[in-house]
Amino acid sequence: MTPYAELRPAVLQALKQKLLARYSAFQEKKLTLDMTRGKPSPEQLDLAMEMLTGEISRQYLSPSGVDCRNYGGLDGIREARTLFAEYLEVADDEILVGDSASLKMMHDTIMGALVYGVVDSDQPWGKTARLKFLCPSPGYDRHFAVCQYLDIEMITIGMDEDGPDMDRVEKLVAADETIKGIWCVPKYSNPTGIIYSDAVVKRLASMATKAGDFRIFCDNAYAVHHLSDVHDPLKNMLSACKEAGNPDRVFLFGSTSKISFAGSGVAMMAASRRNMEFILDKMQFQTIGPNKLNQLRHVLFFKDIAGIERHMKKHAAILKPKFDAVHDVLDNELGGSGIASWSRPNGGYFISIDTFPGCARDVITKAAAAGVKLTPAGATFPYGKDPEDTNIRIAPSFPSVVDVETAMELVGICIQLVSVDKLLSPS
Repeated sequence: MTPYAELRPAVLQALKQKLLARYSAFQEKKLTLDMTRGKPSPEQLDLAMEMLTGEISRQYLSPSGVDCRNYGGLDGIREARTLFAEYLEVADDEILVGDSASLKMMHDTIMGALVYGVVDSDQPWGKTARLKFLCPSPGYDRHFAVCQYLDIEMITIGMDEDGPDMDRVEKLVAADETIKGIWCVPKYSNPTGIIYSDAVVKRLASMATKAGDFRIFCDNAYAVHHLSDVHDPLKNMLSACKEAGNPDRVFLFGSTSKISFAGSGVAMMAASRRNMEFILDKMQFQTIGPNKLNQLRHVLFFKDIAGIERHMKKHAAILKPKFDAVHDVLDNELGGSGIASWSRPNGGYFISIDTFPGCARDVITKAAAAGVKLTPAGATFPYGKDPEDTNIRIAPSFPSVVDVETAMELVGICIQLVSVDKLLSPS
């Protein structure tokens, strides 16, 4: 295919008319397809139903003899801590296992820091004149929403192929003591699918920070969410921080939201033992303990990390055809056109598309007008503002393969229409 930028105006006009005819045909279909969020499909959720319908659902005594129906166990049952410590690659005494939402853990950890500080703070974060967080972008919109809700200033950091722009990160944190944290999704990053390199992890762990109580909020949401037998390695952030002499620098988070049940899984948080003791001391005034029955169900269902990995292969068998469908349609519609590029992740839940600058919002609006909803433009950047208006997050997990193919054909048409208009009317 000849790159569209090299086509003569008359050829572009003819192409536009063909695209408009295809777009009108989609409008006549009156589609109602929603690809706004990375939700597991019903078929994926069905994989764990034995927890609710089998003998597991009637168990209430943990293998160590704890009656999970009763109060107690602030940091989760021992067997859950052992299982998910292996999942996050930490020690049993460096983790707590809670209820379903890791996002709540992240929110509450920041709230606690605002009120009390963290273990090595001179004062609560809330007394800092203007608290700031670094936000590698494109990134996870709910991380950014937490900061915006809590009035924490966000600084956008560009993403390289192996993680955030570390030259800029190091320069900023070395000079500004009001920068207290950085958001990281280090494996199969949302939405690009990037895996942080060993070098990036080591630099995050060892960099000089003007704030003595700087924290890495490491959301390892996709630790075992591979799409094939190719398992991209990730250096453990807590181990790296220990090696660098900064053992208290990182908070690790994870959950089974995209492993068992999205609304009824278990979430976990890991950190140095010193950090965990500080956090648990505050948690005792917040709760008597988590849902231990749910934790027990997960332990009995998965048994060990090998059980989780076997289960995730079943997820991959459902998800990979949908990711393949996205790539096949994009290759067919846009390959060689030079008007867009897209990620090809080995895992995770998203595919990231970059259009010509100034086109993403119009593409998303045009797709919605023909019945396909995508993640709002700008959502993958702080304050919902994509500085170049280029990024589109594709979430193919929930629809069927056929619906993914239909939706992506329309997205391809919309990208072409908006791009052709831009080439015909350059500003």
